[in-house]
Amino acid sequence: MIRFDGVNKRYPGGNEALRGLDLHIAKGEMVFVTGASGAGKSTFLRMIPLLERPTQGSVVINGVNLGRLPKRRIPFLRRHIGVIFQDHRLLHDRTVFDNVALPLVIAGRSYQDIGRRVRAALDKVGLLKREKAYPITLSGGEQQRVGIARAVVTRPPILLADEPTGNLDPALSREIMALFEQFNQVGVTTVIASHDIPLIEALGHRRIHLVEGRVQ
Repeated sequence: MIRFDGVNKRYPGGNEALRGLDLHIAKGEMVFVTGASGAGKSTFLRMIPLLERPTQGSVVINGVNLGRLPKRRIPFLRRHIGVIFQDHRLLHDRTVFDNVALPLVIAGRSYQDIGRRVRAALDKVGLLKREKAYPITLSGGEQQRVGIARAVVTRPPILLADEPTGNLDPALSREIMALFEQFNQVGVTTVIASHDIPLIEALGHRRIHLVEGRVQ
C-alpha cells in the first residue's frame, strides 16, 4: 500500500530530513511513526500525499510511483488520503458542518450526499449535536475530532495523522486513538506520528522509529 525505496530528502541549506529510507506499510495496517523532533516524522508523512517530494528514491502508493504521477492527477491522489494535523487547521469563520463538508464540496458532491456523509462522520466522532457550532466554541479535543471527521468524510483508504494527541490530556488522547483504531478496523490504512510512547506501547501496533531520518 505504502512503500518507500531509498528515499532521501534534503531541504535548501543542506538539512537532510530523510536518509535512505526503506519501508513498507501493508494495506489495512495501523502503524505509529516515532522519533525525536527533527527525526523526519512530518517529512515522511508529507511525502505520502505529495506535499513534499523526495530528493532521491521513490514513494509508491497503492502501486503508483508518485515520481511519475502527472500534476493533474495529484488532486485525485489526495482525495484518497485523509490528513489530520496537530493544529487542527479549521476555518474559524465556518461552522463545524461546513468545515467537515469542505473536501466534499471541493470534490463536487451533491448537496444530499454532502449532508449524509458529514452527519455520518460527525456521529462517528461524537459531535453530531455540534454541527452548527463554530470551532472557537469547542474544546481542544472537540476541535481535533472535527479535524478527524473532515479527514474521513471522503472515506479515504489511507489516513495520516501528525501528532494528533500532542495537545491533549491522557484521557482525551486515549479517546482519539480509539477513534483511529475504529477506522483501522474497517480496513483504513492508518499512519500516525506521535511522541506518546506509553500510549503507543499500550495499543500494541507496529512502530517505525526514526533517528536522523533513518529507520532504527
